[in-house]
Amino acid sequence: MSRTTLDLWVGIFVAMGIAALLFLALKVGSISGSEIRSPYTLTAHFDNIGGLKARAPVKSSGVLVGRVEQIRYDNERFQAEVVFTVDGRYKFPVDTFANILTSGLLGEQYLGLEPGGEEKILAPGETIKKTQSAVVLEKLISQFMFDKAAAGEPAPTK
Repeated sequence: MSRTTLDLWVGIFVAMGIAALLFLALKVGSISGSEIRSPYTLTAHFDNIGGLKARAPVKSSGVLVGRVEQIRYDNERFQAEVVFTVDGRYKFPVDTFANILTSGLLGEQYLGLEPGGEEKILAPGETIKKTQSAVVLEKLISQFMFDKAAAGEPAPTK
């Protein structure tokens, strides 16, 4: 094989490697051609969002339907306000439940949507009224420990 042919094949191989890396980077960053189409924004209020962060996934039945856009504190309600976008292909009834869930035992937190049974659909900009805050593992452990400690104490005598 001549030097020119070898250089050509090496160049083709390097170009394919760069194209593959670019493709993977776009897939990981969710910037590929299958981006959310005509998204609409919804809002939900929670007492505790745990470790939920902006850009966290919004899932329904395990399917990615959107992303958390913004998290802020509502001074009037004294709650966390979560603003998220949903792909326009997906519609949810007005009695949808918004839950903050965790992937696995200690995985990332995401917003889970459980559709209700109403026929009326949520309009863009509406607020989901039925929410369930994040389950904080530390709070559960301390509650368990205090319950066990209280159960082990003898009853007060009169």
